[in-house]
Amino acid sequence: MTKNIVFMGTPDFAVPALKTLIAGDYNLAAVVTQPDRPSGRGKTLTPPPVKVVARQAGVPVLQPPRLRKKEAVAQLAAFNPDLIVVAAFGQILRPNVLNLPPFGCINIHASLLPRWRGAAPVAAAILAGDAETGVTLMQMDPGLDTGPMIAKRATPILPTHTTASLTKELAHLGADLLAETLPAWFAGDIEPEIQDESQATLAPRLQKEAGRIDWQQPAIEIERQVRAYWPWPGTFTTGPRGPIKILAVEPAPPEAGALAEPLAPGTVFKFRKLPFVATGNGALLLAQVQPAGKKAMDGRSLLNGQPELWNAVLGQEPE
Repeated sequence: MTKNIVFMGTPDFAVPALKTLIAGDYNLAAVVTQPDRPSGRGKTLTPPPVKVVARQAGVPVLQPPRLRKKEAVAQLAAFNPDLIVVAAFGQILRPNVLNLPPFGCINIHASLLPRWRGAAPVAAAILAGDAETGVTLMQMDPGLDTGPMIAKRATPILPTHTTASLTKELAHLGADLLAETLPAWFAGDIEPEIQDESQATLAPRLQKEAGRIDWQQPAIEIERQVRAYWPWPGTFTTGPRGPIKILAVEPAPPEAGALAEPLAPGTVFKFRKLPFVATGNGALLLAQVQPAGKKAMDGRSLLNGQPELWNAVLGQEPE
């Protein structure tokens, strides 16, 4: 008998899994996603990516502001789900939802649990310098990503990965793993593995202030910060004319690192006609930046437009 599945998800990360279920040999009974939100400079009411894909496929869409309300749960129960699949839905599921489907609720989590539970696992893995990350299919319970693990798949973290690029890869990895795992799950051939609490780490939701660069930190940590916090919350510093978004940096060659040693962290200096910044240990090339009120540009263009930045110390509030 074809199984009824309800899918819950909201952002781009959830789209590959949704498309997998649409194309699979299942009855995708409904999609639950967050309400439309204002977006862009014009604050235009914009549907979540999951809603767009579901509507294109003719799948019923529910957008309850709070899934905890009885009316929303009753509406969900009316679809008689055998399984609920969740991917970055954005709301906590309470026991009255978790206990609804006979095959439970499966979450696609973007880390190798129990490492990096929480809202920002991809950024946390990059920031920590982890060699690899991956996706975990987890049987959901009332805790925060604490449920038994059903399946895992790892992938290396490359020096070029940002949170944006790595999240995109993990979304497809999770969709593939879901497609491979569901038949065995429905057949009862998988014994979920309890997470080792002693290995658990937390990746809480990111705040805007986390993107402020502390040039006292080593170059390697700042470089990870820039990649980990792209696109949100972004990284930034302060120059003589105000805030500067740091969009991309690159490790400095050893010769530039040697020039940075006697300089105060945050000092901008020139090497081979390119702008570098001294840090607490080593130096970084300003590869791409965006000063306040301007378009993104390379570091050399910034320094051409703001020559007072040469030998200035970034991170200090302008007088």
